[in-house]
Amino acid sequence: MAEKILMNEYKSLSKETWTHISLVNENIFEWSVALIVLNPDSLYYGGYFKATMKFPRNYPYEPPDFRFARPLWHPNVYTDGRLCISILHQPGEDSMSGELAGERWSPVQRVESVLISVLSLLDDAEVSSPANVDAGVMLRKDPEAYREKVRLDKEASKQDIPAGFEMPTHETAFKREERVESFSWSDSEAEEDFGGSDSDEEMFDEDEDTDGEEGGEKEEEDE
Repeated sequence: MAEKILMNEYKSLSKETWTHISLVNENIFEWSVALIVLNPDSLYYGGYFKATMKFPRNYPYEPPDFRFARPLWHPNVYTDGRLCISILHQPGEDSMSGELAGERWSPVQRVESVLISVLSLLDDAEVSSPANVDAGVMLRKDPEAYREKVRLDKEASKQDIPAGFEMPTHETAFKREERVESFSWSDSEAEEDFGGSDSDEEMFDEDEDTDGEEGGEKEEEDE
């Protein structure tokens, strides 16, 4: 059951531009995941943040483990790369942390929801209960120094971009192909009067001739 669910999720996420995934040793229960920030207003825009996700055998009833390969200087990232984020916590309410069941992991969650939550967390840090106290203090008291730390992390992350991999940008990822109209009114005589074609007119003329002939034959019979 878990293997089938994970394989379907893997195939679906492989088509996305904001993440780059692969299996570790062809193991469906361990993924190499890279988050690619495509929001140009983000401090992390242009980064390639590589991580590992490990899934329990009873997935999706228990959450996966997520860990950045390069620990980020962030209030909610531990120094070993693990995350402090509600969606990865075990199901159910936690009276100690005050987290509600709806904020934590549940079997309806998927890998995509985890990755989107992580992307959101990067720019919207929770500093009230930080995993990295120093990063939380710096974000509050010296935001300029914090931004410089983020910039250094972002530049370091680019070392993990695979050879030959073309990094998407906001423009390339969300560019919409222009629709090419295959039909033009200029190619048709209908542009002039929206009437029928020549073949339609010929058929109409033939019908008139036939009606005339039938009418003449009927008059002769009456006589």
